[in-house]
Amino acid sequence: MLRAEIERLFDDNPGRYSELDHELFQRFKNALNSGEIRAAEPDGSSKTGWRVNAWVKKGILLGFRMGHIVEMCSDGSQQDFFDKSTFPLKNFSIDSGVRIVPGGSSIRDGCYVAKGVTCMPPMYINAGAYVDEGSMIDSHALVGSCAQIGRKCHISAGSQIGGVLEPVGALPVIVEEDVLIGGNCGIYEGTVVKRRAVLGTGTVLNRSTPLYDLATGEVHSATDDEPLVVPENAVVVAGARSVARGRGKDWNLSLYTPVIVKYRDARTEAKIQLEDLLR
Repeated sequence: MLRAEIERLFDDNPGRYSELDHELFQRFKNALNSGEIRAAEPDGSSKTGWRVNAWVKKGILLGFRMGHIVEMCSDGSQQDFFDKSTFPLKNFSIDSGVRIVPGGSSIRDGCYVAKGVTCMPPMYINAGAYVDEGSMIDSHALVGSCAQIGRKCHISAGSQIGGVLEPVGALPVIVEEDVLIGGNCGIYEGTVVKRRAVLGTGTVLNRSTPLYDLATGEVHSATDDEPLVVPENAVVVAGARSVARGRGKDWNLSLYTPVIVKYRDARTEAKIQLEDLLR
């Protein structure tokens, strides 16, 4: 019922939105906030293990279309903000079970942040995102619009989880459960990071750069139809490959590429076991 109403209103695009239209969007946003609906969800029949819910992304875009710029400020704030009326700051209470450390973080309404999530300042979670139980979003980290973060992940300081709101049919960035994203990493363009993977500091993943697997000899790449998928338990670091021809070869240049150096083992577990003490 909610899906049909959102898609109808998105397609109709009336010149003026009624009170009933705004009530519909509020119901939609409440469902986003509670995790009842999400921009993407697990799907065992898909090659990536995930499917996009285009109608949910339509609903978020509808909110931007419906809203108008208003002045916003939180209680006691010395800084005014001006944003769409339909996407204020997300409301939390002590019963939400979310640890939000003081220092300038911002979480937009219309996203799901589960109990046990830790938010270290300053960080940002955008509308449509989904952050599951026990995860940590560290200082200067971004969780972009519609990005999906699984249980017990650590998005380390300075890392960027890119948002994919348009086109509506595009899969957003997916980080499955128990993943460690090292500092200053970047994950973009619908990349899927499977469970228990570890990304070393400064690793960047997108559709354009292949992922070389030293452990298996495979090369993982995105296609026209599918994003880059990082295998389960993969330990990925920032690497380089030589330019084999032309001036790049003459000048002895190398290009960046991510590299799987091994798969998660007891030694890896020992190095990251202190993560739980921070939560």
